[in-house]
Amino acid sequence: MSDLSKARKMDMLNGPIASKLIAFALPLAASSILQQLFNAVDVAVVGHFALNQAEATAAVGCNGPVINLIVNLFVGVSVGANVVVSGYIGNQNKDGANRAVHTAMSIALISGIALLFVGLLVSRPILELMDTPPEVLPDAVEYLRIYSLGMPVIMIYNFGSAILRCIGDTKRPLYCLTVSGVINAILNMIFVVVFHLDVAGVAIATVISNVISASLVIIFLIREKSEIHLDIHKLKVCKTDLLRIMKIGLPAGLQSMVFSISNVIIQSVLNSFGTDAVAGSAVALNYENFTYFAVSAFCQTTVTFTSQNFGAGNYKRCNKIFRLCFVFAIISAIAMGWIFIFGRSLFVSIFTRDSGVAEYAYTRMIIVLSLYFILCTYEVGGSALRGLGYSMTPAVLTVFGTCIFRLFWVWVICDIWPSYDVLLLVYPISWIITGTAVLSVYFILRGKAYKRLIKKQA
Repeated sequence: MSDLSKARKMDMLNGPIASKLIAFALPLAASSILQQLFNAVDVAVVGHFALNQAEATAAVGCNGPVINLIVNLFVGVSVGANVVVSGYIGNQNKDGANRAVHTAMSIALISGIALLFVGLLVSRPILELMDTPPEVLPDAVEYLRIYSLGMPVIMIYNFGSAILRCIGDTKRPLYCLTVSGVINAILNMIFVVVFHLDVAGVAIATVISNVISASLVIIFLIREKSEIHLDIHKLKVCKTDLLRIMKIGLPAGLQSMVFSISNVIIQSVLNSFGTDAVAGSAVALNYENFTYFAVSAFCQTTVTFTSQNFGAGNYKRCNKIFRLCFVFAIISAIAMGWIFIFGRSLFVSIFTRDSGVAEYAYTRMIIVLSLYFILCTYEVGGSALRGLGYSMTPAVLTVFGTCIFRLFWVWVICDIWPSYDVLLLVYPISWIITGTAVLSVYFILRGKAYKRLIKKQA
Protein backbone atom coordinates (compact mmCIF):
# COMPACT_ATOMS: atom_id res chain seq x y z
CA MET A 1 0.00 0.00 0.00
CA SER A 2 1.35 3.46 -0.91
CA ASP A 3 2.08 6.11 1.70
CA LEU A 4 -0.81 8.18 0.31
CA SER A 5 -3.24 5.30 0.70
CA LYS A 6 -2.04 4.70 4.25
CA ALA A 7 -2.60 8.38 5.05
CA ARG A 8 -6.20 8.20 3.81
CA LYS A 9 -6.96 4.97 5.67
CA MET A 10 -8.34 5.43 9.19
CA ASP A 11 -7.53 2.95 11.96
CA MET A 12 -10.98 2.25 13.39
CA LEU A 13 -9.80 -0.56 15.64
CA ASN A 14 -7.33 1.25 17.89
CA GLY A 15 -6.80 4.57 19.63
CA PRO A 16 -9.28 7.29 20.70
CA ILE A 17 -12.80 6.85 19.36
CA ALA A 18 -14.63 10.19 19.70
CA SER A 19 -12.26 12.22 17.56
CA LYS A 20 -12.23 9.56 14.86
CA LEU A 21 -16.02 9.32 14.81
CA ILE A 22 -16.28 13.08 14.32
CA ALA A 23 -13.49 13.13 11.71
CA PHE A 24 -15.31 10.37 9.82
CA ALA A 25 -18.82 11.81 10.16
CA LEU A 26 -18.29 15.50 9.39
CA PRO A 27 -17.11 15.08 5.77
CA LEU A 28 -19.83 12.47 5.33
CA ALA A 29 -22.50 14.92 6.55
CA ALA A 30 -21.10 17.65 4.33
CA SER A 31 -21.15 15.26 1.34
CA SER A 32 -24.77 14.30 1.94
CA ILE A 33 -25.81 17.91 2.40
CA LEU A 34 -24.08 18.86 -0.85
CA GLN A 35 -25.90 16.01 -2.58
CA GLN A 36 -29.18 17.35 -1.23
CA LEU A 37 -28.20 20.79 -2.48
CA PHE A 38 -28.64 19.45 -6.03
CA ASN A 39 -32.37 19.32 -5.38
CA ALA A 40 -32.38 22.39 -3.12
CA VAL A 41 -30.70 24.54 -5.76
CA ASP A 42 -33.22 23.22 -8.29
CA VAL A 43 -36.09 24.36 -6.05
CA ALA A 44 -34.46 27.74 -5.31
CA VAL A 45 -33.72 28.56 -8.94
CA VAL A 46 -37.18 27.70 -10.28
CA GLY A 47 -38.73 29.36 -7.21
CA HIS A 48 -37.16 32.68 -8.20
CA PHE A 49 -36.60 32.57 -11.96
CA ALA A 50 -39.16 30.20 -13.56
CA LEU A 51 -42.07 31.73 -15.45
CA ASN A 52 -44.63 30.02 -13.17
CA GLN A 53 -42.73 29.95 -9.88
CA ALA A 54 -45.18 28.20 -7.53
CA GLU A 55 -46.04 25.49 -10.08
CA ALA A 56 -42.37 24.92 -10.96
CA THR A 57 -41.40 24.70 -7.26
CA ALA A 58 -44.17 22.19 -6.67
CA ALA A 59 -43.16 20.17 -9.75
CA VAL A 60 -39.59 19.75 -8.52
CA GLY A 61 -40.54 19.33 -4.85
CA CYS A 62 -43.23 16.69 -5.26
CA ASN A 63 -40.71 14.41 -6.99
CA GLY A 64 -38.62 14.01 -3.84
CA PRO A 65 -40.64 11.12 -2.35
CA VAL A 66 -40.90 9.45 -5.77
CA ILE A 67 -37.16 9.62 -6.41
CA ASN A 68 -36.48 8.22 -2.93
CA LEU A 69 -38.93 5.41 -3.60
CA ILE A 70 -37.14 4.47 -6.82
CA VAL A 71 -33.52 4.63 -5.58
CA ASN A 72 -33.70 3.72 -1.87
CA LEU A 73 -33.79 -0.05 -2.38
CA PHE A 74 -30.33 -0.08 -3.94
CA VAL A 75 -28.94 2.70 -1.76
CA GLY A 76 -29.80 0.32 1.11
CA VAL A 77 -27.90 -2.44 -0.68
CA SER A 78 -24.86 -0.14 -0.71
CA VAL A 79 -25.03 -0.23 3.11
CA GLY A 80 -24.66 -4.01 2.83
CA ALA A 81 -21.61 -3.53 0.62
CA ASN A 82 -20.12 -1.21 3.25
CA VAL A 83 -20.66 -3.75 6.03
CA VAL A 84 -19.23 -6.68 4.03
CA VAL A 85 -16.12 -4.84 2.82
CA SER A 86 -15.55 -3.35 6.28
CA GLY A 87 -15.87 -6.79 7.83
CA TYR A 88 -13.21 -8.17 5.50
CA ILE A 89 -10.93 -5.24 6.36
CA GLY A 90 -11.50 -5.82 10.09
CA ASN A 91 -10.50 -9.47 9.57
CA GLN A 92 -7.49 -8.33 7.50
CA ASN A 93 -8.76 -10.31 4.51
CA LYS A 94 -7.53 -8.11 1.64
CA ASP A 95 -8.47 -10.54 -1.14
CA GLY A 96 -12.01 -10.85 0.21
CA ALA A 97 -12.34 -7.07 0.50
CA ASN A 98 -11.19 -6.51 -3.08
CA ARG A 99 -13.48 -9.23 -4.41
CA ALA A 100 -16.43 -7.65 -2.57
CA VAL A 101 -15.55 -4.22 -4.02
CA HIS A 102 -15.87 -5.54 -7.58
CA THR A 103 -19.10 -7.32 -6.73
CA ALA A 104 -20.53 -4.12 -5.22
CA MET A 105 -19.62 -1.96 -8.22
CA SER A 106 -21.12 -4.56 -10.56
CA ILE A 107 -24.35 -4.36 -8.58
CA ALA A 108 -24.21 -0.56 -8.83
CA LEU A 109 -23.97 -0.61 -12.63
CA ILE A 110 -26.68 -3.24 -13.13
CA SER A 111 -29.11 -1.61 -10.68
CA GLY A 112 -28.52 1.84 -12.16
CA ILE A 113 -29.43 0.70 -15.66
CA ALA A 114 -32.53 -1.05 -14.34
CA LEU A 115 -33.64 2.06 -12.43
CA LEU A 116 -33.19 4.20 -15.53
CA PHE A 117 -35.90 2.24 -17.34
CA VAL A 118 -38.10 2.01 -14.24
CA GLY A 119 -37.99 5.78 -13.83
CA LEU A 120 -38.91 6.42 -17.44
CA LEU A 121 -41.81 3.95 -17.32
CA VAL A 122 -43.41 4.90 -13.99
CA SER A 123 -43.00 8.70 -14.08
CA ARG A 124 -46.48 9.65 -15.22
CA PRO A 125 -48.45 6.77 -13.63
CA ILE A 126 -47.00 7.25 -10.15
CA LEU A 127 -47.38 11.05 -10.20
CA GLU A 128 -50.99 10.67 -11.34
CA LEU A 129 -51.56 8.08 -8.61
CA MET A 130 -50.32 10.66 -6.09
CA ASP A 131 -53.00 13.13 -7.25
CA THR A 132 -50.39 15.65 -8.35
CA PRO A 133 -52.23 18.92 -9.14
CA PRO A 134 -53.09 19.08 -12.89
CA GLU A 135 -51.25 22.36 -13.37
CA VAL A 136 -48.09 20.79 -11.89
CA LEU A 137 -48.21 17.33 -13.52
CA PRO A 138 -46.59 18.01 -16.95
CA ASP A 139 -43.51 19.68 -15.45
CA ALA A 140 -43.27 17.06 -12.68
CA VAL A 141 -43.29 14.21 -15.23
CA GLU A 142 -40.67 15.96 -17.36
CA TYR A 143 -38.39 16.50 -14.36
CA LEU A 144 -38.63 12.87 -13.21
CA ARG A 145 -37.97 11.44 -16.68
CA ILE A 146 -34.87 13.57 -17.20
CA TYR A 147 -33.67 12.82 -13.65
CA SER A 148 -34.07 9.08 -14.34
CA LEU A 149 -31.47 9.28 -17.10
CA GLY A 150 -28.87 9.80 -14.39
CA MET A 151 -29.76 6.71 -12.35
CA PRO A 152 -26.69 4.66 -13.39
CA VAL A 153 -24.25 7.35 -12.26
CA ILE A 154 -26.25 7.96 -9.04
CA MET A 155 -25.83 4.28 -8.14
CA ILE A 156 -22.14 4.30 -9.08
CA TYR A 157 -21.51 7.31 -6.84
CA ASN A 158 -23.42 5.86 -3.87
CA PHE A 159 -21.74 2.45 -4.01
CA GLY A 160 -18.34 3.98 -4.74
CA SER A 161 -18.52 6.40 -1.82
CA ALA A 162 -19.72 3.55 0.45
CA ILE A 163 -16.57 1.61 -0.50
CA LEU A 164 -14.32 4.60 0.22
CA ARG A 165 -15.94 4.88 3.66
CA CYS A 166 -14.80 1.34 4.44
CA ILE A 167 -11.23 2.58 4.88
CA GLY A 168 -12.35 5.70 6.73
CA ASP A 169 -12.12 7.97 3.68
CA THR A 170 -15.05 10.38 3.76
CA LYS A 171 -13.13 13.35 2.37
CA ARG A 172 -12.79 12.35 -1.28
CA PRO A 173 -16.57 11.86 -1.74
CA LEU A 174 -16.90 15.36 -0.31
CA TYR A 175 -14.44 16.69 -2.88
CA CYS A 176 -16.48 15.03 -5.65
CA LEU A 177 -19.71 16.64 -4.53
CA THR A 178 -18.11 20.03 -3.97
CA VAL A 179 -16.98 20.14 -7.58
CA SER A 180 -20.22 18.76 -9.00
CA GLY A 181 -22.34 20.96 -6.69
CA VAL A 182 -20.70 24.15 -7.92
CA ILE A 183 -21.16 23.03 -11.53
CA ASN A 184 -24.80 22.17 -10.79
CA ALA A 185 -25.50 25.67 -9.46
CA ILE A 186 -23.83 27.32 -12.46
CA LEU A 187 -25.68 25.13 -14.97
CA ASN A 188 -29.00 25.79 -13.20
CA MET A 189 -28.59 29.52 -13.70
CA ILE A 190 -27.52 29.10 -17.33
CA PHE A 191 -30.34 26.72 -18.29
CA VAL A 192 -33.12 28.57 -16.41
CA VAL A 193 -32.13 32.25 -16.55
CA VAL A 194 -30.43 32.31 -19.96
CA PHE A 195 -32.18 29.55 -21.91
CA HIS A 196 -35.53 29.62 -20.00
CA LEU A 197 -35.70 25.81 -19.75
CA ASP A 198 -37.24 26.08 -16.24
CA VAL A 199 -37.95 22.61 -14.75
CA ALA A 200 -36.26 20.74 -17.61
CA GLY A 201 -33.19 22.93 -17.20
CA VAL A 202 -32.65 22.14 -13.51
CA ALA A 203 -33.18 18.43 -14.20
CA ILE A 204 -30.54 18.44 -16.96
CA ALA A 205 -28.12 20.30 -14.68
CA THR A 206 -28.62 17.71 -11.94
CA VAL A 207 -27.92 14.80 -14.31
CA ILE A 208 -24.71 16.41 -15.58
CA SER A 209 -23.58 17.07 -11.99
CA ASN A 210 -24.21 13.46 -11.01
CA VAL A 211 -22.13 12.28 -13.99
CA ILE A 212 -19.23 14.39 -12.73
CA SER A 213 -19.40 13.16 -9.11
CA ALA A 214 -19.64 9.51 -10.20
CA SER A 215 -16.73 9.89 -12.62
CA LEU A 216 -14.51 11.34 -9.91
CA VAL A 217 -15.34 8.50 -7.48
CA ILE A 218 -14.47 5.92 -10.15
CA ILE A 219 -11.14 7.66 -10.80
CA PHE A 220 -10.34 7.60 -7.07
CA LEU A 221 -11.11 3.89 -6.80
CA ILE A 222 -9.07 3.02 -9.88
CA ARG A 223 -6.06 4.94 -8.55
CA GLU A 224 -6.42 3.51 -5.03
CA LYS A 225 -3.53 1.22 -4.03
CA SER A 226 -5.20 -0.45 -1.03
CA GLU A 227 -7.56 -3.42 -0.87
CA ILE A 228 -10.42 -1.31 -2.30
CA HIS A 229 -8.62 -0.76 -5.63
CA LEU A 230 -11.01 -1.03 -8.59
CA ASP A 231 -10.03 -2.68 -11.87
CA ILE A 232 -12.77 -2.19 -14.47
CA HIS A 233 -11.72 -5.38 -16.27
CA LYS A 234 -12.30 -7.43 -13.11
CA LEU A 235 -15.90 -6.37 -12.60
CA LYS A 236 -17.94 -9.46 -11.82
CA VAL A 237 -20.40 -10.73 -9.26
CA CYS A 238 -19.13 -13.20 -6.67
CA LYS A 239 -22.11 -15.25 -5.53
CA THR A 240 -20.87 -15.57 -1.92
CA ASP A 241 -20.29 -11.84 -1.53
CA LEU A 242 -23.52 -11.02 -3.35
CA LEU A 243 -25.50 -13.09 -0.86
CA ARG A 244 -23.71 -11.48 2.09
CA ILE A 245 -24.28 -7.99 0.71
CA MET A 246 -27.94 -8.73 0.05
CA LYS A 247 -28.43 -10.28 3.50
CA ILE A 248 -27.39 -7.00 5.12
CA GLY A 249 -28.36 -4.50 2.44
CA LEU A 250 -31.65 -5.82 1.09
CA PRO A 251 -33.58 -5.47 4.38
CA ALA A 252 -32.17 -1.95 4.77
CA GLY A 253 -33.18 -1.14 1.21
CA LEU A 254 -36.64 -2.66 1.60
CA GLN A 255 -37.08 -0.68 4.81
CA SER A 256 -36.20 2.54 3.00
CA MET A 257 -38.41 1.59 0.08
CA VAL A 258 -41.45 0.83 2.23
CA PHE A 259 -40.66 3.97 4.21
CA SER A 260 -40.71 5.90 0.92
CA ILE A 261 -44.04 4.33 -0.02
CA SER A 262 -45.56 5.75 3.15
CA ASN A 263 -44.08 9.15 2.30
CA VAL A 264 -45.51 8.93 -1.22
CA ILE A 265 -48.95 8.31 0.30
CA ILE A 266 -48.43 11.25 2.68
CA GLN A 267 -47.42 13.34 -0.33
CA SER A 268 -50.62 12.34 -2.14
CA VAL A 269 -52.68 13.62 0.82
CA LEU A 270 -50.55 16.74 0.99
CA ASN A 271 -51.23 17.31 -2.73
CA SER A 272 -54.93 17.64 -1.90
CA PHE A 273 -54.23 20.87 -0.01
CA GLY A 274 -53.24 22.63 -3.24
CA THR A 275 -50.19 23.99 -5.04
CA ASP A 276 -49.12 26.37 -2.23
CA ALA A 277 -49.10 23.54 0.31
CA VAL A 278 -47.09 21.29 -2.02
CA ALA A 279 -44.58 24.05 -2.75
CA GLY A 280 -44.31 25.13 0.91
CA SER A 281 -43.80 21.57 2.06
CA ALA A 282 -41.11 21.11 -0.60
CA VAL A 283 -39.27 24.17 0.69
CA ALA A 284 -39.38 23.01 4.34
CA LEU A 285 -38.39 19.49 3.33
CA ASN A 286 -35.02 20.78 2.18
CA TYR A 287 -34.17 21.79 5.75
CA GLU A 288 -35.45 18.50 7.13
CA ASN A 289 -33.14 16.74 4.70
CA PHE A 290 -30.18 18.87 5.74
CA THR A 291 -30.86 17.96 9.37
CA TYR A 292 -31.37 14.31 8.52
CA PHE A 293 -28.03 14.10 6.75
CA ALA A 294 -26.24 15.32 9.87
CA VAL A 295 -27.96 12.48 11.77
CA SER A 296 -27.38 10.00 8.95
CA ALA A 297 -23.65 10.76 8.95
CA PHE A 298 -23.38 9.39 12.48
CA CYS A 299 -25.60 6.45 11.53
CA GLN A 300 -23.27 5.48 8.70
CA THR A 301 -20.34 6.06 11.03
CA THR A 302 -21.99 3.65 13.49
CA VAL A 303 -22.37 0.97 10.79
CA THR A 304 -18.80 1.22 9.51
CA PHE A 305 -17.03 1.42 12.89
CA THR A 306 -19.24 -1.25 14.48
CA SER A 307 -18.83 -3.72 11.61
CA GLN A 308 -15.03 -3.38 11.64
CA ASN A 309 -14.72 -3.67 15.42
CA PHE A 310 -17.23 -6.50 15.67
CA GLY A 311 -15.33 -8.26 12.89
CA ALA A 312 -12.17 -7.80 14.96
CA GLY A 313 -13.92 -9.14 18.08
CA ASN A 314 -13.83 -5.91 20.09
CA TYR A 315 -17.35 -5.72 21.53
CA LYS A 316 -16.49 -3.20 24.28
CA ARG A 317 -15.41 -0.72 21.62
CA CYS A 318 -18.71 -1.38 19.81
CA ASN A 319 -20.62 -0.25 22.91
CA LYS A 320 -18.69 2.99 23.10
CA ILE A 321 -19.21 3.65 19.39
CA PHE A 322 -22.97 3.35 19.85
CA ARG A 323 -23.10 5.67 22.86
CA LEU A 324 -20.98 8.39 21.28
CA CYS A 325 -22.72 8.29 17.89
CA PHE A 326 -26.12 8.41 19.60
CA VAL A 327 -25.17 11.54 21.57
CA PHE A 328 -23.54 13.22 18.56
CA ALA A 329 -26.58 12.54 16.39
CA ILE A 330 -29.01 14.01 18.92
CA ILE A 331 -26.87 17.13 19.41
CA SER A 332 -26.68 17.60 15.63
CA ALA A 333 -30.44 17.22 15.18
CA ILE A 334 -31.30 19.68 17.96
CA ALA A 335 -28.76 22.28 16.85
CA MET A 336 -29.62 22.24 13.16
CA GLY A 337 -33.37 21.92 13.65
CA TRP A 338 -33.65 24.93 15.93
CA ILE A 339 -31.30 27.05 13.83
CA PHE A 340 -33.64 26.52 10.89
CA ILE A 341 -36.74 27.22 13.01
CA PHE A 342 -35.43 30.48 14.49
CA GLY A 343 -34.19 31.67 11.10
CA ARG A 344 -37.16 30.35 9.12
CA SER A 345 -38.03 33.68 7.48
CA LEU A 346 -34.54 33.98 6.03
CA PHE A 347 -34.20 30.32 5.09
CA VAL A 348 -37.59 30.10 3.37
CA SER A 349 -36.96 33.34 1.44
CA ILE A 350 -34.02 31.60 -0.26
CA PHE A 351 -36.51 29.36 -2.06
CA THR A 352 -39.64 31.46 -2.55
CA ARG A 353 -41.04 34.99 -2.44
CA ASP A 354 -44.66 33.77 -2.36
CA SER A 355 -46.22 34.53 1.06
CA GLY A 356 -48.78 31.73 0.76
CA VAL A 357 -46.08 29.16 0.05
CA ALA A 358 -43.95 30.55 2.89
CA GLU A 359 -46.72 30.11 5.50
CA TYR A 360 -47.02 26.41 4.72
CA ALA A 361 -43.23 26.08 4.93
CA TYR A 362 -43.15 27.78 8.36
CA THR A 363 -45.81 25.42 9.71
CA ARG A 364 -43.97 22.31 8.59
CA MET A 365 -40.64 23.52 9.97
CA ILE A 366 -42.08 24.24 13.43
CA ILE A 367 -43.98 20.94 13.74
CA VAL A 368 -41.35 18.60 12.32
CA LEU A 369 -37.94 20.15 13.03
CA SER A 370 -38.65 20.99 16.67
CA LEU A 371 -38.88 17.26 17.47
CA TYR A 372 -36.51 15.91 14.86
CA PHE A 373 -34.02 14.64 17.46
CA ILE A 374 -36.44 11.79 18.31
CA LEU A 375 -35.64 10.23 14.94
CA CYS A 376 -32.11 9.47 16.21
CA THR A 377 -33.46 6.71 18.46
CA TYR A 378 -34.28 4.29 15.67
CA GLU A 379 -31.76 5.55 13.10
CA VAL A 380 -28.67 5.07 15.28
CA GLY A 381 -30.09 1.97 16.99
CA GLY A 382 -30.87 0.37 13.63
CA SER A 383 -27.41 1.25 12.30
CA ALA A 384 -25.74 -0.39 15.30
CA LEU A 385 -27.80 -3.54 14.73
CA ARG A 386 -26.73 -3.66 11.07
CA GLY A 387 -23.10 -3.29 12.10
CA LEU A 388 -23.59 -6.37 14.29
CA GLY A 389 -25.12 -8.27 11.37
CA TYR A 390 -28.81 -7.82 12.28
CA SER A 391 -30.35 -6.11 9.27
CA MET A 392 -33.80 -7.65 9.01
CA THR A 393 -34.79 -6.82 12.60
CA PRO A 394 -34.56 -2.99 12.40
CA ALA A 395 -36.17 -3.18 8.96
CA VAL A 396 -39.23 -5.04 10.27
CA LEU A 397 -39.55 -2.80 13.31
CA THR A 398 -39.33 0.35 11.21
CA VAL A 399 -41.88 -0.93 8.72
CA PHE A 400 -44.40 -1.59 11.50
CA GLY A 401 -43.54 1.31 13.80
CA THR A 402 -43.26 3.97 11.14
CA CYS A 403 -44.71 2.92 7.81
CA ILE A 404 -47.82 1.01 8.85
CA PHE A 405 -48.60 3.53 11.58
CA ARG A 406 -48.29 6.37 9.06
CA LEU A 407 -50.72 4.67 6.74
CA PHE A 408 -53.17 4.29 9.64
CA TRP A 409 -52.75 7.98 10.44
CA VAL A 410 -53.33 9.06 6.85
CA TRP A 411 -56.34 6.85 6.23
CA VAL A 412 -58.02 7.12 9.64
CA ILE A 413 -56.91 10.15 11.65
CA CYS A 414 -56.57 12.52 8.68
CA ASP A 415 -59.96 11.36 7.42
CA ILE A 416 -61.47 12.50 10.72
CA TRP A 417 -59.43 15.72 11.02
CA PRO A 418 -58.36 16.61 7.45
CA SER A 419 -55.85 19.41 8.00
CA TYR A 420 -52.25 20.18 7.04
CA ASP A 421 -51.17 20.41 10.70
CA VAL A 422 -52.71 17.06 11.67
CA LEU A 423 -51.06 15.38 8.69
CA LEU A 424 -47.61 16.58 9.78
CA LEU A 425 -48.04 15.28 13.35
CA VAL A 426 -47.63 11.76 11.97
CA TYR A 427 -43.86 12.27 11.83
CA PRO A 428 -42.94 12.87 15.52
CA ILE A 429 -45.54 10.36 16.78
CA SER A 430 -44.22 7.61 14.48
CA TRP A 431 -40.64 8.39 15.54
CA ILE A 432 -41.52 7.84 19.21
CA ILE A 433 -43.16 4.48 18.49
CA THR A 434 -40.37 3.21 16.25
CA GLY A 435 -37.53 4.50 18.42
CA THR A 436 -38.87 2.77 21.52
CA ALA A 437 -39.11 -0.54 19.68
CA VAL A 438 -35.71 -0.40 17.97
CA LEU A 439 -33.73 0.65 21.05
CA SER A 440 -35.37 -2.05 23.17
CA VAL A 441 -34.52 -4.76 20.66
CA TYR A 442 -31.00 -3.39 20.15
CA PHE A 443 -30.04 -3.91 23.78
CA ILE A 444 -31.46 -7.45 23.73
CA LEU A 445 -29.77 -8.56 20.50
CA ARG A 446 -26.51 -6.82 21.33
CA GLY A 447 -26.09 -9.08 24.35
CA LYS A 448 -26.76 -12.19 22.25
CA ALA A 449 -24.29 -11.11 19.56
CA TYR A 450 -21.56 -10.51 22.14
CA LYS A 451 -22.15 -13.89 23.79
CA ARG A 452 -21.67 -15.61 20.41
CA LEU A 453 -18.54 -13.57 19.83
CA ILE A 454 -17.05 -14.45 23.23
CA LYS A 455 -17.88 -18.12 22.69
CA LYS A 456 -16.18 -18.03 19.29
CA GLN A 457 -13.07 -16.40 20.78
CA ALA A 458 -12.83 -18.93 23.62
